[in-house]
Amino acid sequence: MLSALRTGRRCLVALSLGALVAATPAAAADWHPDLPAAIAYARARDGEVRLSVRADGGVWGWRANQQVPSASVLKAMLLVAYLDDPSVRDRRLLPADRDLIGPMIRRSDNAAASRVLALVGPKAVRSVARRAGMRRFVLDPVVWGLSRITAADQTRFFRRIDAQVTARHRATAMSLLGSIVPAQRWGIGRVHLPGWKLYFKGGWGRGTGAVEHQVALLRRGDRRVAAAVLITGSPSHAYATRTLRGVFARLLRGL
Repeated sequence: MLSALRTGRRCLVALSLGALVAATPAAAADWHPDLPAAIAYARARDGEVRLSVRADGGVWGWRANQQVPSASVLKAMLLVAYLDDPSVRDRRLLPADRDLIGPMIRRSDNAAASRVLALVGPKAVRSVARRAGMRRFVLDPVVWGLSRITAADQTRFFRRIDAQVTARHRATAMSLLGSIVPAQRWGIGRVHLPGWKLYFKGGWGRGTGAVEHQVALLRRGDRRVAAAVLITGSPSHAYATRTLRGVFARLLRGL
């Protein structure tokens, strides 16, 4: 009898643990961004906000298909194009490679971005957009910061950005996107998201507030959330960074 009771208890424990494990994916899929709160906040701010979120549970957006100038957000696409270039993808990265792509991503060096575009060519950047499933991307090969992007397209790209990079250089790409210099970690970089690893790229227009964007991938185990907030027409850079932080904080509430 005692043996049977012990066996029964072990079965109950195993069933309980199995139920907890089975519930984890469902709980992840049940999360959704607080879109109403983010939109209400955005409406109360000066400037025009567009946003998109992609997660296990679906896709959400507001003005997500409106095209805006890319500014330095384009540099994430340039990074993928460079690491996928035939002259780079099948060899180890040299110090010269790292001296080029490192500053372009970590401190948003414009001269480095122009050099990368000249090296890979417009066709390679358009190929990145095509593979990511972007629908409304338009590259400006002369003034790359005036390329046209949408929030929806950027979350399509960022949610699986690591898969866009050749396996040999994937860790390097993600390390760069995860180590933006402290001076440029405003907006989502100031949102408290314990347990999540943040990879992102921002774009802004010379401190005027005319353009202020951030696109991010958040990872926690197998969970992935991509979010993009694209802003135009803010009164200043400082004002726009506060808007970015406020919108992201509301969108990602509950993670």
